[in-house]
Amino acid sequence: MNKVQSITCSATSNLDVNIPDPQGRNIILYFYPKDATPGCTTEGQDFRDNHQAFIDANAVIYGVSKDTLAKHEKFKAKQVFPFELISDEEGELCEAFKVWQLKKFMGREYMGIVRSTFIINPKGDILKSWDKVRVKGHVNEVLEALESL
Repeated sequence: MNKVQSITCSATSNLDVNIPDPQGRNIILYFYPKDATPGCTTEGQDFRDNHQAFIDANAVIYGVSKDTLAKHEKFKAKQVFPFELISDEEGELCEAFKVWQLKKFMGREYMGIVRSTFIINPKGDILKSWDKVRVKGHVNEVLEALESL
């Protein structure tokens, strides 16, 4: 997928988020497996700690998982995230971005979100993507890629 179809999603702060962004910003859309788990918390904190640099680069950050908006609100408040979290309970966004995949953990197979990040421009073009993300150093990599566009 190189282009995103327009979609409106429910997010924290009782917002409807439009992808692509109608205000002319790039979107950093990061998919993560589950609120309040160690890797997902660290990734969110890294985006939080670099939030101003993303704003300065004309980008808006959205985290996406299949958790409910209520869980997202608690997670966002506890971690003081300055960006919104999108609830994809039905999995439409996960399917569209092909991040809902078969995973293996300790010999068990199950379907889940593969940690992934996308940079989407205001026209809906996917400018860069990462899949099977390792959290350490990832946010800096995304910021460098954004700034080099």
